[in-house]
Amino acid sequence: MTLPPKPRTGGRILVDQLLAQGADTAFCVPGESYLAVLDALHDSREAIRLVNARHEAGAANMAEAYGKLTGRPGLCFVTRGPGACHAAVGVHTAFQDSTPMILFVGQVGRDMRDREAFQEIDYRQMFGPVAKWAAEIDSAARIPEYVARAYRTAMSGRPGPVVLALPEDMLTETADVPDAPHVGPVAGNLSAADADAIRAVLETAKKPLMLVGGSGWSDEAARGITAFAEANGLPVACSFRRQDVVSSRSPAFVGDFGTSGLPSLVKRMAEVDVLFVAGARLGEMTTKGYTTLDAPGPKPRVIHVHAGADEIGRVFQPELGLNASSAHLAETLAEARWFDGARWQDWRGELRAAFQADQEPQGEAGPLDLSAAFAALRETLGEDAIVTVDAGNHTGWPQRYLAYGRPGRQLGSTAGAMGYAVPAAVAAAIRHPERTVIGCVGDGGFQMSGMEIATAVQYGARPIVFVFANGIYGTIRMHQEREYPGRVVGTDLVNPDFRALGAALGAHAERVTTTAEFMPAFERALAAKKAAVIELVTDPARISTRSALPGAKSAS
Repeated sequence: MTLPPKPRTGGRILVDQLLAQGADTAFCVPGESYLAVLDALHDSREAIRLVNARHEAGAANMAEAYGKLTGRPGLCFVTRGPGACHAAVGVHTAFQDSTPMILFVGQVGRDMRDREAFQEIDYRQMFGPVAKWAAEIDSAARIPEYVARAYRTAMSGRPGPVVLALPEDMLTETADVPDAPHVGPVAGNLSAADADAIRAVLETAKKPLMLVGGSGWSDEAARGITAFAEANGLPVACSFRRQDVVSSRSPAFVGDFGTSGLPSLVKRMAEVDVLFVAGARLGEMTTKGYTTLDAPGPKPRVIHVHAGADEIGRVFQPELGLNASSAHLAETLAEARWFDGARWQDWRGELRAAFQADQEPQGEAGPLDLSAAFAALRETLGEDAIVTVDAGNHTGWPQRYLAYGRPGRQLGSTAGAMGYAVPAAVAAAIRHPERTVIGCVGDGGFQMSGMEIATAVQYGARPIVFVFANGIYGTIRMHQEREYPGRVVGTDLVNPDFRALGAALGAHAERVTTTAEFMPAFERALAAKKAAVIELVTDPARISTRSALPGAKSAS
C-alpha cells in the first residue's frame, strides 16, 4: 500500500526533488532568502554536499563546471538581488557553453512583490535572454513539477541553464505532494536513412574535414566519434575550447579553431569541400568572425548534426541538417566503416603534420620559456588530467602545448568570461579528488576569483593553479597597442605577491621565474597534497604564443 505524502515545507520538498534527481553536490553563497532550503539541506548533508563559495560568481562558475563534468545540471543557490546579479555571469557562461545548470534564487515574499522590496528583482525578465527557462515557483505544491521540468529543460536539446526564483514565504509553507520521478533529457535520434545521407555527402568529398564540439560528449561518445574518424581516414578539428572530444594524440586530429589554433589550418579551410559538423555551434569564434564559411551558403558543403534543432541553419545553411545528440551520433557512427582509411591520407597527413609541428616548443626568449615549460608538462600529466582555462592570451600556452582527450577534460568558458578558471578548477577537484586538476589563469583573472582557493582549502580540494603574472590585462593591451599605438591606458596592473597570497589562503605556494624552475615547482605542488598556487612571472612583451609587443612593459 502506498502511503499518502506527509506535509512538508517548501524547502524540504525542494531538497527532496534534488535527491530524486540524483543530485550529490550544490554550490552556494548562503542568504536569508532561502534559509528554509539550507535547513532542509542540513538534514540531507550526507547525501548532498553543500559547498559555500566566497562569491556568487564563483559559486555559479563552479556549478557550470560541475554540469560540464557530469552531464547533469550543476546546482547553484544564491540570495536575491545582489546574489543573483553576481551569479549572472555563470548563467551566461552556461548559456553560451550549452551546459546544463540550475540557478535557484531566493526571492522576496509573495506579499511584497512589485513594491521594489528589499533586493527585489523580476528574475524572469532579468534572466529571460540568457536562460533556457526562467520562472518563479508560487506554490510549494508545485515544486516537484517545476524542478522536474527544470532538469529536463536544462538537459534536453541544446543544454543550458534554468533559473528558478523561490519566494521566501513559499519555502516555509507546507504542502502534501508526491515527489517527481527521475527525469532524463529528450534528444533527437538519427535513422539509418540519416546515416546513409551523411555517407552520400562524404562520398563526394576530396578534402573533407570533421568539426567536433559542443556539449553532451560522454567518454563513450568521444571514443565512438574518434573510432569513426580514424577508421574512415577523416581529419578532425575541434571548435573553440572543445579540445577534449577527440584526443590530440589521435592520428585523425589536426587542430582547433580556437583563439590559439594553427593559422595555417584556418587558411586551409578554403580548400575544404565538405565540412561535417558534429555537435558544434558554427559561432563567431569557431568560424573566425563568420568568415571561414559562406553565409548563408553553399561553400563548403556542410553536414550539420546538432542536439538543438534551432541551431541548425542559424547562420550557415547546411546541405544536410540533422537533429541528434552528440551521444546518439557517436553511437550510430562508431562502428561505421564506410571508406578506405587511405582515401584521404595525403590531405589528412598534411594537416596532421602541421599540427604536430606546431606543438613543438618555440624557443621563446627570456628566462621563462612557457612553450618549453608546457611541452614538458604535457609529457608528465596523466591521461585523466583536467585542465581549466580562463579568458585571455595566457590560455594560448595550455591550449597549444598540452594534450587533451578523454578521460581527461578541458574546461573553459566559450563565453570568454574572466575569473572562470579558478572556481572551475575547484569544482573539478571536488568532483574528482583522485585526478590531477590544473587551472590556468592570468593575474587579472586571478584577482577576480582567486579567493576561491580558500574554498578549495576548506573542502580539501587540491587544484594546482598557475597564475600567469605579467602586470597587464594582456589581451586588451594587445588590441590597444595594435589599434591605438602609443595610447595605452587602463590596462596596467599593480599585483599583490601571489605566492604570499596563496600561502595566506592555506595553499602550497611558489613563484617561478625560469624554465628550469617550472617542473620542480609543479612536482612539489603535486607532492603537497593540497591546493596550490604557482605564480609564473612572465614578460609582458611576450603577449601570446605567436606574437610579441616590442617594448611593451607594465607601468607597475
